[in-house]
Amino acid sequence: MLSFLNPVNLASLVSCGGAQSGDGTSAGGLGGTWMLLIMLGLMLVLFFVMSIPQRKREKQVKEMLAAIKPGDRVRTIGGIYGTVTSIKDDVITISVGPDKVRLVFARGAIATIEDAPVEATIDGDVKDVK
Repeated sequence: MLSFLNPVNLASLVSCGGAQSGDGTSAGGLGGTWMLLIMLGLMLVLFFVMSIPQRKREKQVKEMLAAIKPGDRVRTIGGIYGTVTSIKDDVITISVGPDKVRLVFARGAIATIEDAPVEATIDGDVKDVK
């Protein structure tokens, strides 16, 4: 009449070990745990492999921005080439073009310090500045 209350059925309802295989071991227990640990380990390794070069690049940019001094030739992130005329805290003034127009930028707007001193003329020609 109440066959679902059979002691064997009650034991299987109460147990939390998952599905039972024929030999009494659970079907997804230990193998699933190892797979999860391996996946987490691979994700951590991937995170560190990707973040280390990024940190190195950020450190180089920070050092480059700290080393800017008046007279340096720079390129902004907008592609404007000029010569640093003054620095005050995080504000850098650069002179641009043959008329030496002064532009004010945030220190973070400087992309690189240029090695080759070149400057564009009004005619669109590029000449060396020495």
